[in-house]
Amino acid sequence: MSAFGILALIVSGLAILFAHPRLYWGETGGVGTPALIDLPLPFKLGHSGWGRYLHFLAAWVCLASGIIYVIHSFSSGHFSRSLPSYNVVQRLSYLVVVFVFGPLVLLSGLAFSPALASVAPVIVNIFGGQQSARTIHFFVAAAIVIFLVGHVALAFKGGFRARMRAMITGREVESA
Repeated sequence: MSAFGILALIVSGLAILFAHPRLYWGETGGVGTPALIDLPLPFKLGHSGWGRYLHFLAAWVCLASGIIYVIHSFSSGHFSRSLPSYNVVQRLSYLVVVFVFGPLVLLSGLAFSPALASVAPVIVNIFGGQQSARTIHFFVAAAIVIFLVGHVALAFKGGFRARMRAMITGREVESA
């Protein structure tokens, strides 16, 4: 379920980004105003309605599966059993993605939602404005995607079927 949610987030996030490939800092930003970063992507202004709906739905799917994962990992002892077997870089990157990037991408995404901004402006203020939250969201999401690409590449390198089986079942595959 998480893989489908993440794939939907990537596809819909790209659709949203193509609709306005400019990043700003502060509270406001738009067509005709100076951008902090003007991404070299085709500009398809106004064509992200489906992307926004899919992004919002997929975010809740990923949030639910992430909460289930963290609760299960603590209650089953997965963290205390598996983390020591990783090297320092693996442990650090894993913990940063799960406990820093995950919550940060969720909160920054919520912060540039107009509905939430009107109800809980404190979340917007934490990021310095809705456009700042969007920019932070972009970079954190990009870091997560880079982590996932590396994660999948390493799974292929170590034997994709065996690694996927271990990830799904939670049991390491014995080497022959």
